[in-house]
Amino acid sequence: MSANLKTTNSSALGDVITPRLSGPLKGSAIWLPLSVALGFLLLWEVGVRVASVPEVILPRPSRVLWLIGDKSQILFTHMIPTTLEAAGGFLIASVLGIALAIWLSYSRLAHQALYPNLVLFQLIPKIALAPLFIMWIGIGSESRLAFSVFISIFPIVIATLAGFANTDPNIVKLCRSLAATEWQIFRTVRFPSALPYIFSGMKIGMTLAIIGVIIGEFITSQRGLGYLIIFATSRADTMVAMAAITVLCLAGLFLYGLVALAEMLSNRKYGVPRG
Repeated sequence: MSANLKTTNSSALGDVITPRLSGPLKGSAIWLPLSVALGFLLLWEVGVRVASVPEVILPRPSRVLWLIGDKSQILFTHMIPTTLEAAGGFLIASVLGIALAIWLSYSRLAHQALYPNLVLFQLIPKIALAPLFIMWIGIGSESRLAFSVFISIFPIVIATLAGFANTDPNIVKLCRSLAATEWQIFRTVRFPSALPYIFSGMKIGMTLAIIGVIIGEFITSQRGLGYLIIFATSRADTMVAMAAITVLCLAGLFLYGLVALAEMLSNRKYGVPRG
């Protein structure tokens, strides 16, 4: 019974969150953004050539790709700490965010006491607080990790709370009428139905975690892609800066893809259909 409830509730919610794609629409989800990106790069390449824009202002994409291949070892060396710190910050933010959302959803007192303060705290310009994290924690990777968690945890908390709040109350009542415990209801109904919301928040949190690490590297780090970007721009080396930004985008896409893969596997386990 619980498995059927879980599948029914998750399937209905999945249809609402993400419309099913079929036929040509499935293919367009891949080739359409790729076509737009390639078209933009082509216009960039042609525009720079025609306008004879100096490389110090805006290098051609082909030159940036050549530099990535030529300096791949240096770029890869700086990519590793940035990627690891962003992944670590995201994982910590995900665990803490989901745990906090569970507590707030099950405790009315905690929700009333903490939720308004979370929203108010979110309104603070976070970049302005980055130097304070350096002062409080130090100039090592710990401060960058903490700042990454700080700016990425909020969307995970809010999205998870929304997922729990949108659980079908009729299914919850039915489970209670069948003498199901709160843990059984959470495991088979509330959590599966909240998965689309949770992963939506995690995807946003993943991008913010990378931003947090880069901001920290801008301020204090002696390694990482953020440090490389600042170092290159201080020497007016636009090509190196653009190459570092490109590698950063690739690292971000890789981490985002891991989150999307985890979502796909979770949806398959809990029976939530996706497009």
